[in-house]
Amino acid sequence: MDEENRPNPDQLLLKYGAKSSNQRGKLKVFFGYAAGVGKTYGMLRAAIEQSEAGKNVLVGYVEPHARPETIALLENLTTLPTKTIDYRGLSLEEFDLDSALLAKPELILVDELAHTNVEGSRNRKRYQDIDELLNAGIDVYTTMNVQHLESLNDIVEEITNIHVNETVPDHFFDEAFIKLIDVEPEELVHRLKEGKIYQPHNAKKAMNHFFTLENLKLLREIAIRKAADYIGMENRPDQLLNNKRVQSKLLTYIDDTSKVGAEKCIRWTARLAVAFRAEWVVLFVENDESDGKSTNEQVMKNFELAETLGAETVTLNAHDKVETIIQYAKLTGVTDIIIGKKRRGQNFRKLFKTELEDQLVQELNNVEIHMIPFAEKADSAKPREIKNSWKPKLFSTSNFLKTILLLVVATLCSEVVTYLGIGEQNVIVVYLLFVLIIARATYGYSYGVFASILSVLLFNWFFVEPLYSLTVYKPGYPITLLIMLAVALFTSNMMIRVKSQARDSIEKEHRMEVIYDLNKDLLRVKSINGIVAITNRYLAQTLERSVIFYTEKPEQNQAYQVEVYNGNQEAQASLVSDSEIAVANWVFNNRKEAGFGSNTLMGASTYYFPLLSQGDTVAVIGVYCLNERPLTHENLNFLKLISTQISLALERQHLANEQQEILLESEKEKMRGNLLRAISHDLRTPLTGILGASSAIIENKDKFTEPLKLQLLTDIKEDSEWLIRMVENLLSVTRIDEGTMKVNKVPEAVEEIAATAVRRIRKRFPQQEIQITVPEELLLVPMDGKLIEQVLINLMENAIRHSGKITPIMVNVLRKDKDVVFEVRDQGIGIKKERLNNLFNPFDGSKVSQGNAPIDAKRGLGIGLSICKTIIAAHNGTISGENNETDGAVFRFTLPIEPNEEENG
Repeated sequence: MDEENRPNPDQLLLKYGAKSSNQRGKLKVFFGYAAGVGKTYGMLRAAIEQSEAGKNVLVGYVEPHARPETIALLENLTTLPTKTIDYRGLSLEEFDLDSALLAKPELILVDELAHTNVEGSRNRKRYQDIDELLNAGIDVYTTMNVQHLESLNDIVEEITNIHVNETVPDHFFDEAFIKLIDVEPEELVHRLKEGKIYQPHNAKKAMNHFFTLENLKLLREIAIRKAADYIGMENRPDQLLNNKRVQSKLLTYIDDTSKVGAEKCIRWTARLAVAFRAEWVVLFVENDESDGKSTNEQVMKNFELAETLGAETVTLNAHDKVETIIQYAKLTGVTDIIIGKKRRGQNFRKLFKTELEDQLVQELNNVEIHMIPFAEKADSAKPREIKNSWKPKLFSTSNFLKTILLLVVATLCSEVVTYLGIGEQNVIVVYLLFVLIIARATYGYSYGVFASILSVLLFNWFFVEPLYSLTVYKPGYPITLLIMLAVALFTSNMMIRVKSQARDSIEKEHRMEVIYDLNKDLLRVKSINGIVAITNRYLAQTLERSVIFYTEKPEQNQAYQVEVYNGNQEAQASLVSDSEIAVANWVFNNRKEAGFGSNTLMGASTYYFPLLSQGDTVAVIGVYCLNERPLTHENLNFLKLISTQISLALERQHLANEQQEILLESEKEKMRGNLLRAISHDLRTPLTGILGASSAIIENKDKFTEPLKLQLLTDIKEDSEWLIRMVENLLSVTRIDEGTMKVNKVPEAVEEIAATAVRRIRKRFPQQEIQITVPEELLLVPMDGKLIEQVLINLMENAIRHSGKITPIMVNVLRKDKDVVFEVRDQGIGIKKERLNNLFNPFDGSKVSQGNAPIDAKRGLGIGLSICKTIIAAHNGTISGENNETDGAVFRFTLPIEPNEEENG
């Protein structure tokens, strides 16, 4: 590897060593099948052993069970004070997460992993508190019962007939080291009777409900099996797991008809996926029959449960659910499909409709179908739900009036058709036409059905004899009316389907167009600020909300941009408040979403989610939600989708910036080497001349004539002046910022800069004719005036010394588009063609920049042209040199009139 390009070991250690020094802590769960088996006691005993071994151990929180054995063990350990939270008039004690993070022990004890925190805490669940401790590199001991595991929640409910609300996601439990704490169920019941677990009045109640001997035996069996599965999975070869993961893919289909069935299917599939180490997907097919808002809320809850258990969630919109499931299974390679089957008797509907599982079996020959039976619980709310289900789902006065008005118009048109004697069959066509119009102009199935039935009745009342009666005398007319009703219902249904599909297609096309345009714009932009501005604009327009984008840790309170939607000043003030910045900073540090609508820092007004790249947070985006509609599942999926694109764009830009810095550093190192070579070469000649002339005068002061002494002193003076100008050039370079190669730019008038440089060069060369031309308009250009003056002086001195004859020097300043151009022209002998490519090389080009000047010419310009190039590059300008069309040479450099986007970023 080239030594110049070798990475700095110290920088690599800082970059990668920082991550290894802050490794995630280890979690150990003392696992049991019921309260009282000794989980907390076993945890405290293990903690005391660690403390005696020299580890810094802290008790974060232990449930106050008032058991003498537990209290005795606690006295041997340091306990962290709890924090008090007022909730509905009560003062409740909770684990103090912030104090624990501040203390940062090696090991901390936090009891009851599945506990739900009091409202007002940072996190909704205690396992989220523990997750923060683990991220901070702190080891954690905790306790948990089997009934609190999410995937086993339904099984425990079937055994005990008690629904457990406090659950822990399986992925969090699977990360831990499991220590099974076990006692015989008979011993546990005996301890309960003695009052060692609960108070006597609570113990009797528990024995009659949860703590029955049969329940305890079944729960113990489940806990032991779970621990055995954990041990078996740990000892299973990774190659076998990978092969099994590739072979199986599970699909769980859920609908909006049963909350219990959907949850049971999801949990059953989660257990199967863990056993086979397989991928699994939860699919919901949405159509116009879905019950709007209530359906979306229920589906989102099911999706949250599925994602908590490790599933991928997919929502598709189609009218034919069965065909959609079949096509999705074929396209994605699904091996197993899990569906719920409600326990109920035969009904009339089954005689005319093929069941879902039968259709799947017929169409999917190579896919296994699993049916999970479930039964709905009867409650008092059920009759009201059935009664309300007959109401129109999207009733509105405007749609109802539209339907009535259009049917009146249809009747009038039919009267005209009858009056003209065109035929009764055309009256039917008129009504069918207006039924289609009604289906197109209204929303939902109810108005189409209502219009179909009412159109048949109107046709019978006004146009079928006897008129103004629903009685039909003519044979065949009842069949005609039935066919008319069927056709009206069918056409209305088809119109509603077409309209629904068109609406869905427009929405999907819009989303895809947004994603495509965003990706295209992200590829085009070349700065971090540009990426942020584009992202904010697209998110604000798509979500119709205000957005904030942090590109660095929000605690710095500077690196953010806000896009306010629809002039919402309240949102802007809220987004930049200290409390919101604190939430965003938490998201940046913990790499998890938080804020409004999440389970962490729920009191925030904004939903924040991190943009991750290789496990690190590169940015945080916040979407303002207070006083707005909650973010839907589609919104969250959209954010997840574009977050990948934005992360890639940011990472690409960071890599480009790093590459640019590496190239710049390499160029600077090259320049330093060239400068040293040029300085050593250029200083040798004048110093040798000064030394020789001064030595000659000293040694021969009586022999030299006065004119000869004057000539030698003049040479010494000229060489000294040249050395002074060389030092000025070097000092000019050192004024450029060492780390970023940027200069301190302020707006300067170009005519003043040019005039000052000409005035200074005339003092050195009073006999030289210099002509200057500047534009009539006032041009203010951001620059470092002293450095640009030095560039002009160097170029003019170069032209005077190397032109070869006394001719006028022209200095021209002109404007060209968005740049200002400086030119220095001479009428000398010009530049050799072989020198043009190396003109600005400090050792090669500047010394022999023009004509036939020898490489060791006395008092050559030295590193002047190289310095000019460095200064102009630091101003984001360009410099070049070439021969004139006639005689002499021209040196030209440009400066941008306006600062570019990279400078602003």
